Amino acid sequence: MLINSVPMDESRIAILNDGKLEEIYIERRSAENHVFNIYKGIVTNVESSIQAAFIDFGLGKNGFLHISDLHPRYFPHGGRDTETVGRKTPRRARPPIQRCLRRGQEIVVQITKEGIGTKGPTLTTYLSIPGRFLVMMPGMARLGVSRKVEDDDLRGTLRDIVHELELPEGMGFIARTAAVGRSKRELQTDLNYLLRLWRAVDRRMQELRAPAELFRESDLVVRTIRDVFTDDVARILVDDPKVADQARQFLSIFNPRAADLVQEYTDTVPLFHRHGIEQELERLHSRHVPLPAGGSLVIDQTEALVAIDVNSGRYRVEDDAEQTAYKINLEAADEIPRQLRLRDLGGVIVCDFIDMREERHRREIERRLVRNLKQHKERAKVLRMSSFGIIELTRQRQRASLQRSVYQDCAHCRGTGLVKSAESVTLDVIRQVQLAVTRDNVTQIEVSVSPEVAFQIQNRRRGMLHELETRYRRSIWIKPEPVYGLDQVQIQCFDVRGRPVAHH
Repeated sequence: MLINSVPMDESRIAILNDGKLEEIYIERRSAENHVFNIYKGIVTNVESSIQAAFIDFGLGKNGFLHISDLHPRYFPHGGRDTETVGRKTPRRARPPIQRCLRRGQEIVVQITKEGIGTKGPTLTTYLSIPGRFLVMMPGMARLGVSRKVEDDDLRGTLRDIVHELELPEGMGFIARTAAVGRSKRELQTDLNYLLRLWRAVDRRMQELRAPAELFRESDLVVRTIRDVFTDDVARILVDDPKVADQARQFLSIFNPRAADLVQEYTDTVPLFHRHGIEQELERLHSRHVPLPAGGSLVIDQTEALVAIDVNSGRYRVEDDAEQTAYKINLEAADEIPRQLRLRDLGGVIVCDFIDMREERHRREIERRLVRNLKQHKERAKVLRMSSFGIIELTRQRQRASLQRSVYQDCAHCRGTGLVKSAESVTLDVIRQVQLAVTRDNVTQIEVSVSPEVAFQIQNRRRGMLHELETRYRRSIWIKPEPVYGLDQVQIQCFDVRGRPVAHH
C-alpha cells in the first residue's frame, strides 16, 4: 500500500499486487468525500410520479431519496421502528411516498452515492456506521455476516460469537471480514466504541436544527486502511511524516500487530514515480488499453452508459480465428473488471467482445468476467452473452469516475470532443449577418470571431460583405479575437447613435 499526500490539498492511495496496480483512491480537499456522512435534513419536495423526495441537508445540492430507501419508521400509522438486517420491506409492500413524507418535515439521512454531474447525492434513511470489526445499523434487528465471508463454517462460528455479545435493543450489526478469527472481547470492544459514537450522533440529532451534519466519515487514509487492509498487506509506504504517524496511530488500535508495517518513504524520487504509478494513472485517462497478447480495449463513457470494445489488434493464431478471438476475449475478461475498478466506472456497461462460434467459449468468458467482478466490493450484475458477442452488466458506483474527478469539460467543445470547422463557422456568421442587416434600426455590425474564422471571412467572403454593406447601407466590422475558440462568435449591432440593438 502506497500513500502519497500533499498536505491540505490531495491524498492518493495505491494498492499494488506483485507490483501491479490493483486499486487507486484519490481525494482532494476541493472535492471532499461525503459518502456515509449522516445529516439531519429537511424535505423540500415530494415527487409522487417517481416515488422520491428531495432533501436539503446543507451541502448546496438537494439529495435524492427513493421510497425503497425509506425506513418503516417514516411510514404512516406508526410504522415499525426496526427492520431485519438483510430483509428490507419489499417495494410492493411500501405505502406511497406522499403518504410518508411532507414538505418541511425533518429527516435523518445518510449519503450512499456522491452527486454526479447535475444529479444530487443519493440518500438513504437506513443508517450504518462502520467500525473495525462490526457495522452498526440503528433501527435494524438481528445480526448478519458480510457476504465476503463465503465459508459456511466461518460464517456460523462468527454468527455464534456475535450472538454472545451484549447487544443493545433496536440495533442491528453486520460482522465484517476483519472479524474472522477475532475474540469475543475484541468484538465487544468494537461494539462499545460504536455505541459511544451513536450516542454522540443521537445527542446532536436532538440538539441541532436541520440542515446539520451529525456524523462525518474518517479521512481517506484512515478509511482506506480500515476498509482495505488485510493480513495480505506486506507494508505501507507513506511519503509524509504526519500522515505516517496518523497511519501508525490508527493501526495501533485497529491492528496492533501491523503497526510496524508503516514505513516513511524518504527517497528523493517521488513515491508514485518510483513505483511507476504516475505512468499507470496517465494510461487510465486514455481510451485505449493494450492487452498482453497484442489486442486492446477501447473504453468510452457517455451520459447513459459505458461502452467497451474488444479489438484483436495484431494478435493472430494461424488459421484459427476462433482461438484468436477466445484468447483475446479471455484477456479482456480479466482486464475489464480491473479497469472498471481503477477508473471507478459504474451504471450500465456494455462490453462488445470478438465474435466466437463455440458455446463453451462464450460461457467461459461469462464465468471469467463474473469471477473477476466478485473480487470487488462493488456489486455487479452480469447478463448472458448475446448472439452478437455483447455482454451487458451493471456495476455499483459511489462517487464520480476517476475521469470526472481529474478532468472538466472543455470550454470550447463542451465535452463532445468536436468543434465546428472554420468553414462551418464562417457560413453561420454570414447567415447571421445577412439577418442583422435587414433590421431597420441597425447601422453598424461588429463581428468578433477567432483569427482562423476572421481570415476566412475577410479573404473568401469579402465580396459578399461588400455587397451587403452597399445594398443595405450598413457598416460591417470583422474583429479577430486571439483568445476566442474556433466556434466562438459574438455579433453586436448598433444604431446611428452607437446604442446596442438586438439582432435576433
